[in-house]
Amino acid sequence: MKRRWLILAAAGTLATACSSESPAANREPQAPKSAVAKAANSPVDLYEHDRPGLLDPAVRDLPPRVYIPDSESDDVIVLDQKTFKQIGRFKVGRKPQHVVPSWDLRTLWVNDNDSNDLVPIDPRTGKPGKPVKVDDPYNMYFTPDGRFAIIMAERLQRIDFRDAHTMQVHKRVNVPCTGPNHADFSASGDFFLTACEFSGDVLRLDTRRQKVTGVIKLANGAMPQDVKTSPDGRTFYIADMATNGVWTIDAATFRKTGFIPTGKGAHGLYVSRDSSTLYVTNRGEGTISLISFKTGHVTERWRLPGGGSPDMGGVSADGKVLWLSGRYNSQVYAISTSTGRLIRRLKVGDGPHGLCVFPQPGRYSLGHTGVFR
Repeated sequence: MKRRWLILAAAGTLATACSSESPAANREPQAPKSAVAKAANSPVDLYEHDRPGLLDPAVRDLPPRVYIPDSESDDVIVLDQKTFKQIGRFKVGRKPQHVVPSWDLRTLWVNDNDSNDLVPIDPRTGKPGKPVKVDDPYNMYFTPDGRFAIIMAERLQRIDFRDAHTMQVHKRVNVPCTGPNHADFSASGDFFLTACEFSGDVLRLDTRRQKVTGVIKLANGAMPQDVKTSPDGRTFYIADMATNGVWTIDAATFRKTGFIPTGKGAHGLYVSRDSSTLYVTNRGEGTISLISFKTGHVTERWRLPGGGSPDMGGVSADGKVLWLSGRYNSQVYAISTSTGRLIRRLKVGDGPHGLCVFPQPGRYSLGHTGVFR
């Protein structure tokens, strides 16, 4: 019984313990979804549960929306994915950076960087709840077992582990780099890599011990951004905005194994629904490069007509549309994943950043704008 109680406790929603006004408040804890496999061997495909149609029961009947944090006007814009129309807009805190799905998929968290808070959104209504105080939440991730929220406190040069139910600090980790911002986990979930934008480093952290266990310097002047694990779990891909491409790091040895030129300002990384392709947003030149996981080479490059600044986003649940924020063009782009054609260019606020497409397939969320396993 004790083991069953611990498992159930790890599955509660993040927002439940935050406030009675939170949109996820008073919901019964759900039995946990299967966590990342703890076996020594890598699974065949880390993203096998992200296929079209594999929506978790918790999100299966949710309306398909796009949530866009505007870092300049301090609000969130909500779009309908089917009609491409704005259906909502509400104020949040100062400098919202990313909209992050909670581990249990029941809450979306707006990361208000400068006002030091998280604002919960109920994805059923698209409405915000009461803010929760958290230091410097530039970005946010979750341990694969759902126990801890991991806050990328970029300006404080820390990575904070917080209880995923109460958001109380469990451990603060001062990191030997500047600008920790993006991350992804190993196949087993026992460690994760974090990019440090301003010092050009990549850190390895032990998930259980919550400590830094390794540091790699990518290159002089490097500005690493998004991090993504390959489907077989053997390789980490690190977008580098200054070196204009993607670094590869061996997951087993934590060594650099190569560099793939993609385009100016390489920034966001997204996996196709069939796990064959890595979409790379080249923010400085208005293109999206497609890297084949099989060959490790760029197979195509889609150029936005008229230019743009593709930044962060995600793939629609059916895998047919890649949604991206246009960080410096006050726009959002909807792009066909079959042809690379720009379907829509939508005018939004002045500073669209960590756009979240929701719902998406997957059993649970590891954070950011939607890393699902």
